[in-house]
Amino acid sequence: MSFQRVWHKHYNPDVPPELAFDQTTLSGMLTRSARSFPDATALIYMGKKIGYRELDGLVNRFARALEALGVKKGDTVAMLLPNIPQVVIANYAAFRIGAVAAQNNPLYTERELAYQLSDSDAKVLVTLDILLPRAQKIQNETRIGTIITCHINDYLPFPKKQLFPYVKKGMYREVARQPGVFRFMDLLAQYSGDPVPDQSGWDDVGALLYTGGTTGVGKGVMLTHANMSCNVQQLRWWFPDLKEGSESMMGVFPIFHSAGFTGIQNLCVSTASTIVLVPRPEPGIIIELLRKFKPCYLPGVPTIFVALLNDRRFTSMDLKFIKGFLAGAAPLSVETMKELKNLTSGDIINIYGLTEITPMGTASPWKGTIKPGTVGIPLPSTDLKIVDVDDPAKEMKQGETGEILFKGPQVMKGYYKKPEETAAVLRDGWLHTGDIGFLDEDGYLTIVDRKKDMIVASGFNIFPQEVDEVLMEHPRILEACTIGVPDPYRGEAPKSYVVLKDGDLLSPDEIVEFCKQRLAPYKVPRQIEFIDELPKTPVGKILRREVKELDRKKRDAWEAKWV
Repeated sequence: MSFQRVWHKHYNPDVPPELAFDQTTLSGMLTRSARSFPDATALIYMGKKIGYRELDGLVNRFARALEALGVKKGDTVAMLLPNIPQVVIANYAAFRIGAVAAQNNPLYTERELAYQLSDSDAKVLVTLDILLPRAQKIQNETRIGTIITCHINDYLPFPKKQLFPYVKKGMYREVARQPGVFRFMDLLAQYSGDPVPDQSGWDDVGALLYTGGTTGVGKGVMLTHANMSCNVQQLRWWFPDLKEGSESMMGVFPIFHSAGFTGIQNLCVSTASTIVLVPRPEPGIIIELLRKFKPCYLPGVPTIFVALLNDRRFTSMDLKFIKGFLAGAAPLSVETMKELKNLTSGDIINIYGLTEITPMGTASPWKGTIKPGTVGIPLPSTDLKIVDVDDPAKEMKQGETGEILFKGPQVMKGYYKKPEETAAVLRDGWLHTGDIGFLDEDGYLTIVDRKKDMIVASGFNIFPQEVDEVLMEHPRILEACTIGVPDPYRGEAPKSYVVLKDGDLLSPDEIVEFCKQRLAPYKVPRQIEFIDELPKTPVGKILRREVKELDRKKRDAWEAKWV
């Protein structure tokens, strides 16, 4: 792709608009890092350190174990693990033998797991031993014939409470020897760590990551080794001063999530950087690990940064060791950016993407112009355009709002076993994201909202995220989530669920008055409801669809009382 776009003039001078991609697979990148920086620390897990030479050897051992268990090139190996060393080892072992690594959330219900494991056609499951009973309960609904169990103490002993909610009182157990069940560490002990030839092909599918979108069951996003390697190289070039073999990143995002999978696991392995694994991303644990290991980069979503900034242990810490804060899921507010900047000289970068683009698409220029409220500009070799929501053939002009489309080497191959859904979002090489936004005169992207979340009140379009951002400007509001609810006159009306900061009091009328001063009248919430906590994804992004479902159930219950 040879093109010039307005955003290219805002690139760091050392970042080329287009990349000549090195066709090295992720397995090859690990081999290269182990050869070039054998003694560099790859993983830190609550104090335990694993170097790159050791990690490469562990991957070889587990690759041989998988082959001995009958896993062949193209087979799917499912992972059901938090951020512990075994998930990195298992992922790269699967890559190395040409298998597909399918990621799953350990906090999923049995119904969700049964669907996802069945849909992925996984033959082997790698999971925590405490989750074995759940896995066995649904095993007959899947193709899984072999289960490999990991213990959180496989690499070190530490208090069980550190892994809550993965570990609860009474759930520790030793796995009895059962047919088809193997211990992770037993398998490693049986096989050699000598080099295993990389069987992954550049255009082969290497990973399945599931995305639920806003509604419906999850779709397995097929990511090829080309997708994953190219996205890593795009990120690598975005930070031209990154020193391979000497950087470190806090592993806040779960590796089973696309942000952690690519932006933490794969980026760090490709650059021989250190991952400080965080099994449970809560402020207290993050602060403890920051103090002890001083990582160069701290990723997070706005809710994590807001929570950290409300903790005196964080704001009183000397954070000069942080080179950059990397924010995903939604742009940081101006106030949050100011507060973070006051704590360190590090850059603050907003990043935008979705699982279907592996997932990184845009980012604030490293050591360049940061525009608060935007999610930066497209990465190298990435094209982006805004089209009319109802007519994708019509491209919108600068400043006009429409659906965001992406084109680039990081765009997925498609949804696994879902050709119709694939055809609906992949058209003429462009990925239709379902997100609404606009480009400014410099090519910086602003996300307005999800297409499906838009509220239509009396014919006016209301984007809930805009209302949420105004609400969170209030000094006594910690978080907010706005949804559309039925309205007999307007069709729909905005209703906001609000979480107050600890100890603060606020009335609905005060909130409405605050909004009236900052929003057009039709955008002002008609209802305010206080809530102790908003439902969130594993990376801390507020789940608007779950708030909608909560509200629907409340309305149904209320109506039932009067029928």
